[in-house]
Amino acid sequence: MRGILRSPDFRRLWLADGLSQVGNRIDFLVIPLLATTTLAASVAEVSLLRTLSTLPYLLLGLQVGAWCDRMRNRPVLITADLGRALLIGSVPLAAVFGSLTLGHLYVVVLLAGVFTVFFNVAHQTYLPNLVERGELPDANARLQTNLSVAAIAGPGLGGMIVQFIGGAGAMAVDALTYLWSAAWLHRIRTPDVRPEPAERNLRREIGEGLRTVMHNPLLRAIALHGAASSLFQSMFMAVSMVFMVRDLHVAPFMIGLLGTISLFGALLASGVAQRLGTRFGAARALYFGAAVYSVSFLLNAFATQGWGLAWWVAGGFGSSFGIIVLGVFETSFRQAVTPHELLGRVSSVSQTVIFGIAPLGSLLGGLIAELTTTRVTLYVCGIGILAASAILIASPLRKMRDLPLAEGTVENDQGDRERG
Repeated sequence: MRGILRSPDFRRLWLADGLSQVGNRIDFLVIPLLATTTLAASVAEVSLLRTLSTLPYLLLGLQVGAWCDRMRNRPVLITADLGRALLIGSVPLAAVFGSLTLGHLYVVVLLAGVFTVFFNVAHQTYLPNLVERGELPDANARLQTNLSVAAIAGPGLGGMIVQFIGGAGAMAVDALTYLWSAAWLHRIRTPDVRPEPAERNLRREIGEGLRTVMHNPLLRAIALHGAASSLFQSMFMAVSMVFMVRDLHVAPFMIGLLGTISLFGALLASGVAQRLGTRFGAARALYFGAAVYSVSFLLNAFATQGWGLAWWVAGGFGSSFGIIVLGVFETSFRQAVTPHELLGRVSSVSQTVIFGIAPLGSLLGGLIAELTTTRVTLYVCGIGILAASAILIASPLRKMRDLPLAEGTVENDQGDRERG
């Protein structure tokens, strides 16, 4: 066994994360597909599902960061997995009794989104407790591998289950992945020490996290780029399923297959991200990932029936490759420059601006599609993500090469800036 996977507790976290990612990908495909086909939802109603799934970041993201800095993280992760298993499991039960409605799906995605906020913030806060600073890129690359494998396996698995036993069966499998994830997290043995008692002031604690992100030019650039990209990517996600089903007339199984083929780019990226960082430096690897992601995303808008679906595959392959490389190094930089006692709040601020803007993107995507066409919406998404890359080009990353050598500042990376 190589690298960071030699650590038993990181390996358990890695396995738990992988199972949750598979569940997320099945859920990501099946819920809008279930709404589109079984419940005959309109494009606006499908986009509302995306809106509600990310709305908790906007409503609770900053508070969750402060709370996670006060608590042990592992119990938060386990509780979030169990809560999502219960919610997702209610969907196949309702379907079996013939009582599944759009309202039920709206409640499920909203409440599951609340648990996801807790899981994602606690997850990024917990990782530095298990690995050393120099191991962060390797650890984040392994976690991004989970995202890649889930991105490849999830759509195909979800599509096959929907094709042969329906959407309810796919949701049942989804619920089981969350239960299995919780079981692996329970087996982690590294002590998860409760933070030192201190005077608590939620407004002041949130303010500290906001000031840390806004006053640090590197953290600010990463957060703003993530927010801009999230806006347009959410627009894309809100209409992409409708575009495939109603414009291109693609069957559910083929949707899953196309997603599986295109997302091999993510699997490739997870295998080479660490080597790109070692060879060219973390900052340049981040730039490379951003460039591939930005250019490739626009290709999806050119997809047509038949062989024209190759555009969809090419766009998915390139954008999934780029976003994995980008995610590995953006997360590593954030963890490296943030003091540990602020990591929960900084992670929550970053995720709140990224995911908090997603509901607006989903609504805009549905609105633009209703006023024009879904294809026009895809063009807007691709051009917007390409333009967002200017934020990173203007950031301090252009003067850096590797991760900072000391915690809490960008300025301590002077040697890397001189080499860059």
